[in-house]
Amino acid sequence: MKLPFSHEQFLDVFAAYNRLLWPVAVLLWLATLLALVSWWRRGAASSPVLAGLLAIHWAWSGIAYHFAFFRAINPAAIAFATVFVAQAVLLAWMGVLRRRLVFSPSRSGWGLFGVALAVYALAYPGMGLLTGLSYPRMPTFGVPCPTTILTAGLLLTAPRAGARLAAVVPMLWSAVGGSAAFTLRIRPDFALPVAGAALLLHLLPARASAPPPAPPPRAGTRRC
Repeated sequence: MKLPFSHEQFLDVFAAYNRLLWPVAVLLWLATLLALVSWWRRGAASSPVLAGLLAIHWAWSGIAYHFAFFRAINPAAIAFATVFVAQAVLLAWMGVLRRRLVFSPSRSGWGLFGVALAVYALAYPGMGLLTGLSYPRMPTFGVPCPTTILTAGLLLTAPRAGARLAAVVPMLWSAVGGSAAFTLRIRPDFALPVAGAALLLHLLPARASAPPPAPPPRAGTRRC
């Protein structure tokens, strides 16, 4: 994948973002931690709060990261910012105003994997340090990739019918950001294609079950 910027330029953008906006990144991380703990204890009742928090994440990533910083090295960042803000509006409309996004921390396979992705999104800044990056030249929190992983995780715990529309942009970004992650050697982002693929598989329409076989005729029943 050919990119219009280098690995060093990419990390320089994060350095500028972290030096200026680190207090907001810390507040977003704390708010997300508290919201996830409350969700685990209260269940679906926390869904509007989580949807509102996700909307803030997407709007912040679009405006504060893509538009304010990333467009200095990538002209496509303006389009990215527009899509991210549109996703924020969609999440606020569906999850806060219409209450059509219901996140339920279940113990099903998809539910547990969704919770694991949400926890990974919280651990994302630490994963950068563990994989050889150094602060401030590293992605931390409130930027597109952990936002996408967090959103994919929560959508895995939502009913399919309500989650499909809200999942389109996260799946697209998991492909875009995931391919760039391998080119730029940002190993914490290797989880992006995994999250996107899981979301796609989860939201595929379920196959219609075959009708049960007809019962055998009773003994003595006449056949035409």
